[in-house]
Amino acid sequence: MAAGTTRLRNARFFRGTVASALLLASLTPAHAACPMELAVYSDRDDAAWIDFRPTGESAVVTNTFKMVLDKGVVLDGMVMWSEGVRRPYASLMYQCPEGDVTGEEIAACTLWEGVVYSANADGKVELIAAEGVDAPQALIFPDLGPTLRLSAVYGEDGLSKVPWDVFALKGCQE
Repeated sequence: MAAGTTRLRNARFFRGTVASALLLASLTPAHAACPMELAVYSDRDDAAWIDFRPTGESAVVTNTFKMVLDKGVVLDGMVMWSEGVRRPYASLMYQCPEGDVTGEEIAACTLWEGVVYSANADGKVELIAAEGVDAPQALIFPDLGPTLRLSAVYGEDGLSKVPWDVFALKGCQE
């Protein structure tokens, strides 16, 4: 497929995903302000929940969260901002070893990586913010569902359904 056709298809997909995110956000009830580090999100089909957690004193990681999926599968998530062109680069990992680990070990347990976008109630799309700000109405994890479907946790002994790429704010942890 030609590069121009692929870019056009990706642009149409992204516009459709953003439009869907805004519709989803407009259909969810308004919530009182909630800091990002305590926000709870769910996808439209309730196939996954995201619970953000305070990150603490990390100089590199700006957000941490757990993504709870079908059949009790829990993914550990974190967001770090890239150097140069600043982007919030997120990773979702499954059963990574702890302690002093190699890059190969981390790569083997990482199921999804990408930039995370946010959308507010007015439809403005931004990059996900670090802790300390009000949680946005929606988060977009591009290609999350298709990527998880191709991962080792999907199948007979793992996930039977995958989430949509858009998550709406559902509440705030106490």
